[in-house]
Amino acid sequence: MKLKPAVRIHRRINEIGRDEWRACAGDGNPFVAYDFLDILEESGCAADRTGWAPHHLAIEDEAGAVAAVMPLYLKSHSQGEYVFDWSWADAYERAGGRYYPKLQCASPFSPVTGPRLLVRPDVDRDEGRRMLLGGALTLCDKIGASGLHVTFPDEGDWRFLTGAGLLARQDQQYHWTNAGYETFDDFLAALSSNRRKTIRRERRDAQAGIEIVALSGDQLTEDHWDAFFGFYTDTGSRKWGRPYLNRLFFSLLGERMADKVLLVMARHKDEGREGRWIAGALNLIGDDCLYGRNWGCIEERPFLHFELCYYRAIEEAIRLGLKRVEAGAQGQHKIARGYLPSPVYSAHWIADPMLREPVARFLDQERAAVQGEMDWLSEEMSPFRQG
Repeated sequence: MKLKPAVRIHRRINEIGRDEWRACAGDGNPFVAYDFLDILEESGCAADRTGWAPHHLAIEDEAGAVAAVMPLYLKSHSQGEYVFDWSWADAYERAGGRYYPKLQCASPFSPVTGPRLLVRPDVDRDEGRRMLLGGALTLCDKIGASGLHVTFPDEGDWRFLTGAGLLARQDQQYHWTNAGYETFDDFLAALSSNRRKTIRRERRDAQAGIEIVALSGDQLTEDHWDAFFGFYTDTGSRKWGRPYLNRLFFSLLGERMADKVLLVMARHKDEGREGRWIAGALNLIGDDCLYGRNWGCIEERPFLHFELCYYRAIEEAIRLGLKRVEAGAQGQHKIARGYLPSPVYSAHWIADPMLREPVARFLDQERAAVQGEMDWLSEEMSPFRQG
């Protein structure tokens, strides 16, 4: 299928269309799904005024049908990306450069690996990716952006982008892998004796006097979202000052993607407090992965965070037959709960050679350090039985 040479820029994803985007993105990863990105835009979370101005790219085939798309945003800051380039921006601006605006290919506010160069299956993938990248770089030059940053691409897209000359960056997250477990106890049996005992104790303490429920589909109500939004805003305010997602986002998520949502909520069992939610963890369900995203609480309880975010996620992934759990950014404490170091990627085009060259040297050193740390953590801190 031949492609037209023109690349179109769309200021709203709905200009491209749900069916057209879905034909390129598929259904496997909810964070590049049309509904998720459209919800971010309709709720005003990803919009010009928040510094996430949509500039999505689309390529058509000779018949006029959309053949490839790229989620792309013009950024006026570096917030909500989880791949930190503030030191680059600071160095460039101290030298007299202008780091913002920049172009960001990403799923906003989501440190989740997934495809970024989305090509319809019946189209030559490399040709579609070449045209999308070329269009993004042309746009970068046309509007005077300092660079193009592709964050959390899958390894295939990352290798394509770095092979095309973008700078390669690697970091790590902590993911749980399903080794064919049928129950949570099967998972525990794979751990060392000390880790099994510790996890059982943590779960027992977390669940004392607490009811925990996992909600999805038509089980979700606005009352649940009201409670969870309170947890989210409290945690977000303490962690980064201003939460990225608003209340409308969660309502729209419940309306349009309820079957992809797994909301784990906790409340007291004791008389007089029944029904008062005290904590919650939001997950999205992919075709082979459970993605842990947001957590919050209004009452601190020992190990409740571990129970809702890590142990319940493992239980639900086993129940759903999913291959892994991605529990979000950072946190070496996840290793002891069965989540091992896994690489995550980004690729960067920096227009000015005076910035590009020192960043390239830094990234070469950083990749080696990250890989060394991953190897050490996997060998020295793994909770799994040896031999």
